[in-house]
Amino acid sequence: MNQEGKTIQPNPIALLPIFLFLVLYLGNGIFFEYIVKEEGQMGFYVVSVVLAFSIALIAAFLQNHSRSFDEKIHICAQGIGDDNIVTMLFIFILAGAFSGIASEAGGASSTANLLLSVIPARFSIPGLFIIACLISMAMGTSVGTITVLAPIACEVSKNGRLFLPLCVGIVVGGAMFGDNLSFISDTTIAATKTQGVAMKDKFRTNIRVALPSALITLVILIVFALMNRGVDIGDFEYSILQAIPYFIVLVLSIIGINVFIVLITGSLLFILAGMITGSLTYATALSSMGTGISGMFETMIVTILVASIAALMRANGGFAAILAFIRKNADSRMGGMFGIAFLTAFMDIATANNTVAIVIAAPIARDITEEYNVDPKVTASLLDTCSCIMQGIIPYGAQLLVAANIARITSISMIPFLFYPFILIIFVVISILIQGNPEKK
Repeated sequence: MNQEGKTIQPNPIALLPIFLFLVLYLGNGIFFEYIVKEEGQMGFYVVSVVLAFSIALIAAFLQNHSRSFDEKIHICAQGIGDDNIVTMLFIFILAGAFSGIASEAGGASSTANLLLSVIPARFSIPGLFIIACLISMAMGTSVGTITVLAPIACEVSKNGRLFLPLCVGIVVGGAMFGDNLSFISDTTIAATKTQGVAMKDKFRTNIRVALPSALITLVILIVFALMNRGVDIGDFEYSILQAIPYFIVLVLSIIGINVFIVLITGSLLFILAGMITGSLTYATALSSMGTGISGMFETMIVTILVASIAALMRANGGFAAILAFIRKNADSRMGGMFGIAFLTAFMDIATANNTVAIVIAAPIARDITEEYNVDPKVTASLLDTCSCIMQGIIPYGAQLLVAANIARITSISMIPFLFYPFILIIFVVISILIQGNPEKK
C-alpha cells in the first residue's frame, strides 16, 4: 500500500479512532438501552452517531505528529473528494427528495394496500412478506417500509388472531430483502460507489443469494398458511394512480436506467399523481421534498466524517494493519471474502446502522479486494448483504426498534421469526465457499 509513493507500514494504533467511536456509540447505547432505560427512549439514539464520529475524527487528527495540521486537512480533503463519495452524496440528496414526496403523496400506503387487496385471505402471512419485499425495493428504505406495513401487519394479526411478533417479524424480513436489492437504497449506493461497480452488476450478484433465501422463506410461510385456516384481514383503501409511480421506478431500476434519472423521474411522477388525486398541493410537495432531503443530512455528514477518518487511518497505517492481520489468518480468495463479510457484520453490530457500517468497511474491503483478487461486484454484494443481515437481526437496530414501537412488543420477541435474514446467512456462506479460490493472487 502506498501513500505519495511511500510504503505505509502496518500501525494498529492508527485504528484507535474507530475503537473510540465504538466505545462512545456502542457503549453509551448499551448503557442507555439496558442499564438506564427511560420510557419511550431508544438507547442507541441518545448519543448522536455524528457526535461520536466527530470525536473519533479529533482523535485521528491528534495522531502522527510527523504530519502538520495542514497536511492532515489535505489528506481528509482527498478522502472526501473521491469520485465515489461525491456521487454518493448527490444520490443521497435525490433519494431523500424521492422518499419525501412519495410518502406525502400516499404512494407507499396505496401500493401496500393494493397488493394486500388482491392476496387471498388464507395467504395473508406470505402475502405480507411479498409486499414488504416489493415495497422496500421500490422505496429503497427498510425503515420506511416497516413504518408503512407494520400497522397493517398489526391489523392482520388482530383480525386473523395470528401471533403479532410473527406478522411484524415477517414484514421486517421482507423489508431487508428489498433494501438489500433496491437500486435507490443508501446501502446499495454506498456499496457500489465505494467499490466502483455498476448497480446492475451488484444486483445480479446479490440476487443469486437473496432470491433463493426469499423463496425458501416464502415456502415456509406458505406451508404455515396451508396449515392454518383462512382469516379475514379486513379492507384497505388504495389509489391505483398513487401506486403506479412505485412500479415504474421498480421497473426502471431493474432494467438498469441511471439512478439519477430513476430518482428524478420517480419524484416527478409522484408530484403528478399527488396533484391529480389531491393528496399533494404545491406547498406540501415542496415541503415534503425538503423534509426528505433533510432526513438524509445525518447520513451525508456521517459519510463525510467517515471518509476523513478513513483517509487518516489509511495514511497512518491502520488499513495496512488490518490487511496484515487478514494475511496472517487467510491465504486465499475465500479467506479474503470471509474477512470482508466478518468485518462488515462486526461494523454493523457496533454501529447499528448498515449504511454507516458499509462506509466504514468499504475502504478496507477495497484493499482486501485487490490483495486477494476478489471480484469488486462480489465485494459490493458482501458489503450490502452482510450489513443488511445484521441490521435485520440486532434487537437495537432501527428496523426492529421501529417495528417493536409500532406493534408495542419487544424487539427480541420478533427475532425467532426473522426467517429471511437467517436463511440468507447460510446462502452467503455457501456463495463464499463456491466462489472462493485457494490460490492467492
